[in-house]
Amino acid sequence: MTNKFKLIAAALLLVTGSFGSAVGSMKCGTHIISWGQSDSPGQYEVYKRCGPPSYKQGNTWVYEKSSSVSVKIRFDDQGNIIQID
Repeated sequence: MTNKFKLIAAALLLVTGSFGSAVGSMKCGTHIISWGQSDSPGQYEVYKRCGPPSYKQGNTWVYEKSSSVSVKIRFDDQGNIIQID
């Protein structure tokens, strides 16, 4: 791989990674859970669509998709999604 190609690939990865975290979404079966919109689901809807989390840390629910992939959903005190990692 040339240095120019490596630089372009790294830049694309950085932009794609930044966009993915800014959008903040995860897939649960046939449902897409996302935040940042007026109609974002709350805790009840997330539970209904995704089932119980693998574990909870305060207002953070963690769903383990595989041994190396997990998704964290952070809720505010009213149960609204404030972040998905």
